[in-house]
Amino acid sequence: MAKQELKDLDWKKLGFNYRDLPYSFDEKFSDGKWQGGKLTEDSSLTLSEGAEVLHYGQEVFEGLKAYRTKDNKVQLFRPYENAKRLNHSARRLAMQEYPEDKFVDAVKQVVKANEDFVPPYGSGGTLYIRPFMIGTTPVVGVTPADEYEFHIYATPVGAYIAGLTPVAFRVSEYDRAAGAGTGTAKTSGNYASSLLPEVEAKKGGFADNLYLDPREHKYIDEFGGANFFGITKDGQFITPKSDSILPSITKRSILQIAKDMGLNPIETKIPIDDLDNIAEAGAMGTAAVISPVGSLTYKGKKHVFYSETKTGPVSTKLYNALFKIQTGDAEDKYGWIEPVD
Repeated sequence: MAKQELKDLDWKKLGFNYRDLPYSFDEKFSDGKWQGGKLTEDSSLTLSEGAEVLHYGQEVFEGLKAYRTKDNKVQLFRPYENAKRLNHSARRLAMQEYPEDKFVDAVKQVVKANEDFVPPYGSGGTLYIRPFMIGTTPVVGVTPADEYEFHIYATPVGAYIAGLTPVAFRVSEYDRAAGAGTGTAKTSGNYASSLLPEVEAKKGGFADNLYLDPREHKYIDEFGGANFFGITKDGQFITPKSDSILPSITKRSILQIAKDMGLNPIETKIPIDDLDNIAEAGAMGTAAVISPVGSLTYKGKKHVFYSETKTGPVSTKLYNALFKIQTGDAEDKYGWIEPVD
């Protein structure tokens, strides 16, 4: 595969696509230990046809971003939290954990090696970083692998959903993950189960699906690629509490910001029938940051929150507060920023 060249890039029209950058990071686990990782110019992986990941889905991954600041520095946002979540996911899938310090160091190596591809400040783009780990042991019976491969690639991206532009979502009739299943793990199977609903949603003119709890289908869980939040009519920040959704680093950060703004944030069960109590709603995650929900269609009825064309004032304030920390335009009083240099 041909490597991406800088001259091919329009920083303001990146989209959310994979690009083959010059350097990745790779390390293998065998004989009971990690064998030592390094940067590589090889963006392909070689697997046995019997590899665990191909048959029993033993795979976990993460997503984080590198941001370029006004003074041309490059920084990461809470990478140690990604390291912790990767290991949470690994434990759930009976996989080998990867040391947190090594994780962050490897991420920095990849960003530094591909620094020319970190989009300029003000372009709206970021360098998206995808660490993942797969089981590589050839297997026939259902059993965990004892060999693994940890790999990181990076790609410059624009917004996953374009900025603070309200979009239409629908409530899916499918389940994304089972209660007490793998919903709290960032693993490929959870996303594979959302692909058909996503295709159907987009055919219907929706950006994505909102999923309900898999037990009773009464409470809001999460979107296909982001967590849900709402601002009630009395000004409280609410977000779902569930054992079948991913613990979002973006959500945790926004909860702290919302607390400091006096929004009395809570994680709680949110009945789907209580939509009339919500004045603003949004999706939040690494890729989207915050994407306002203009409307939500449930059982054929469209519910409009603040507006289908304008972003609500509280959502805007939360977005700006978080994004300015990520890009270095606001003081990081929480200790969330990790410089790459």
